[in-house]
Amino acid sequence: MVRIAIAGAAGKMGQTIARELSEDSGYKLVGALENSDSPVIGKALGEIIGRPSITVPIQVGEITSPFDVMVDFTRPEGLESHLDLCISSDSAILIGTTGLDSKHKDLIDNASTKIPVLYAANTSIGVNLCAVVVEMASRSLGKIFDIEVVEAHHRDKVDAPSGTALYLGEAASKGRGLSFPDCGVFAREGITGKRLPGTIGFSTIRGGDIAGEHTVLFIGEKERIEITHRATDRVIFAKGAIRAAKWLAGRKPGLYAMKDVLEIDGATQK
Repeated sequence: MVRIAIAGAAGKMGQTIARELSEDSGYKLVGALENSDSPVIGKALGEIIGRPSITVPIQVGEITSPFDVMVDFTRPEGLESHLDLCISSDSAILIGTTGLDSKHKDLIDNASTKIPVLYAANTSIGVNLCAVVVEMASRSLGKIFDIEVVEAHHRDKVDAPSGTALYLGEAASKGRGLSFPDCGVFAREGITGKRLPGTIGFSTIRGGDIAGEHTVLFIGEKERIEITHRATDRVIFAKGAIRAAKWLAGRKPGLYAMKDVLEIDGATQK
């Protein structure tokens, strides 16, 4: 049985993961973290998610029970403390937080020398398969096709472009032999001039309750290829995260990706 702790337990993803865990006897939910200003601190997580049998209290900064893997879908500012907690507990961590910068990547690299760390811009099996297809298409189609990435998410998402859009853009750049993110065009406004060869454009949509939609367009002369993934429920991310957490438990220290979990060759994820 894999013992799981959830960082950001009262968030949308945290609650979804907790519900999925409650229905699988192969896992035991042993810890739940939230920010110090959260109104649910001290409450049982089961009370928040509608599962009264889950009596794990929502805490700040510590997990009192031993755990094998922490699942972290929070915000970048909480990453360092979560890594420190896992290192001190000799536990693995799955990081699904997006919007990370070079400082956070350095923290992840350092932690991976001490504990197993899995960083995933997206834990959906479908998205990770799409990344493989995108890389293959980019390599095969060549430079005569322009590449654009369009993504859409709910109104509450705070970072743009999404981590998944960047992941797919990185896959496309690898297939084309481009340097990412240097080749990315992340904003267009005013007189922009002609499209520069060897660039990958990104467009962002925010609104409503969109769980996540991503399309990579390969645009040529008189033809266009679109590779699209649409998520209609964030439960797919939760299922993928739980599968990854089980795979990660007990691994040697190192930096892993969803392609390792799914045994996919060719995906790009850092």
